[in-house]
Amino acid sequence: MNSKQISYLRGLAHNLNPVVMISNKGLSESVLKEINVSLDAHELIKIKVMGDDRELRSQLLSDICEQTNAIAVHHIGKQLVIYRASATKPKIVIPTK
Repeated sequence: MNSKQISYLRGLAHNLNPVVMISNKGLSESVLKEINVSLDAHELIKIKVMGDDRELRSQLLSDICEQTNAIAVHHIGKQLVIYRASATKPKIVIPTK
């Protein structure tokens, strides 16, 4: 994705509320399952991480994107935004330019 497309998705994510919260216990199988379910339903989701460690949050974002085949859209503070296009019926139309 190019920077314009990422910027477009960040704008859409601005008004979203977090649908998944990751506690201090980290990324478990049940959390990953919930992230996958939410991505299938919404395509663009916001995740809230409870930990205070910035490096850990960055690592969580990388791990989530790798394990769910999603794209990291934004990471600010304790909020992570990821996107994965639906294979069957895309809900979000991303501009091509």
